[in-house]
Amino acid sequence: MNEKLPKETALIIIDVQKAIDNPVWFQYGARNNLNAENNMTEILNLWRKSGQPIFHVKHESIELNSTYRPGQAGCNFKECVAPLENEQIVVKHVNSAFIGTGLESMLKELDVSCVVIFGVITNNSVDASVRMSGNLGFITYLIEDACFTYAKPDFCGRVRTADEVHAMTLSNLDNEYCQVISTYNLKKILTGNTTKIP
Repeated sequence: MNEKLPKETALIIIDVQKAIDNPVWFQYGARNNLNAENNMTEILNLWRKSGQPIFHVKHESIELNSTYRPGQAGCNFKECVAPLENEQIVVKHVNSAFIGTGLESMLKELDVSCVVIFGVITNNSVDASVRMSGNLGFITYLIEDACFTYAKPDFCGRVRTADEVHAMTLSNLDNEYCQVISTYNLKKILTGNTTKIP
């Protein structure tokens, strides 16, 4: 990663809502990155100081049994990323933050060429949004330790840990659709305390 982000860079926060704490997500085992919410808060606070655009993506599911269904507590943002009044909220109904939301147009109106993404779930909406971001031509960075996922069975029925699911998703995305970096590295960029990060 270069020593600084392009001037026109936006932060995109994916689906960090109370739904992700629902026990239904833990049926196959624990989640990973237990410090993710602390990293999210730290990044968001630093980003606000930079004055660059922030987009809070909110999933409002049309599925009746979804933990993200509107009208119940799970649909609300977690306190760690609660939007300020002047920050843009983008409502989506499918996995990708770019489908049916106008997000691409909003970014282009601000001349944004680069996006930094974190959120949940790594192998679901984060994955879908990062892939589309890269395909749309945005320089895309994914903050790996400000994302997390849950254990789940693979296609053959073998249960994979959250760490395994997370790591494989990152492997599929890195250097193909985005560059995967850590909170530590992003903080060094935002505070100017770096020369160059590989």
